[in-house]
Amino acid sequence: MDVLDAVAVFAAGVAAGGINTIVGSGSLITFPTLVALGYPPVVANVSNNIGLVPGSTTGAYGYREELKGQRERLLRLGSASVAGALAGALLLLGLPAEAFDVIVIALIVIALVLVVVQPRLQKWVLRRREGEHRPHGGPALWVGVLFAGMYGGYFGAAQGIILIALLGIMLDEDLQRVNAAKNVLSAVVNGSAAVVFTLMWLFSDTEINWWAVLLIASGAVVGGLIGARVGRRIPPLVLRSVIVVVGIVAIVNLLV
Repeated sequence: MDVLDAVAVFAAGVAAGGINTIVGSGSLITFPTLVALGYPPVVANVSNNIGLVPGSTTGAYGYREELKGQRERLLRLGSASVAGALAGALLLLGLPAEAFDVIVIALIVIALVLVVVQPRLQKWVLRRREGEHRPHGGPALWVGVLFAGMYGGYFGAAQGIILIALLGIMLDEDLQRVNAAKNVLSAVVNGSAAVVFTLMWLFSDTEINWWAVLLIASGAVVGGLIGARVGRRIPPLVLRSVIVVVGIVAIVNLLV
């Protein structure tokens, strides 16, 4: 990796860290960058996943005020994220990437639709749950977070959009608190998958480019802090619009 390549990967890490904190889909910047520089897709995907873990952590830390009072909820949903991430990471290492191409695009489309109609759906869900107290969203949300974790462990791009849609509909919370919870769960997914990839690197022939990991991680930490400062000041309508735009760009990137 020469100097220009290193600068490109670091810059992609900064952008991805910021976008992941505000919305999600940062992998659609870093992953194509690594592939364009000549890394095999699976190597790029695994290296990218590990590299984004520090950025996810700093992004979650930046939303610490919005996380107050959500500890028990996140512990419960975090168990689904861990289980899903482990399953997704093992699928990545055991199945051909082509098997999930159509599913990835379909998931992003569904997530965008859910984000757009989230306010009305949330009201409908709350009416159905009137008289019930479900601070954790119930079993349906746990299962949804489990599948989002599987998706995140396998590829990861737009898992934030999917989580925002699920949490926004099933929880009686404003979008900023939902976004804070999303950052924590995304960090849990990325971290769990990174453990699997690292263990497979140690004990099998799984390949990881640690220079790429280091550069993406450094950039993502910077981007995560910037994203947290910017994202916490965005009004819900604007944030929802950003989510939709980023999701559409993600679909175009995947199709191309």
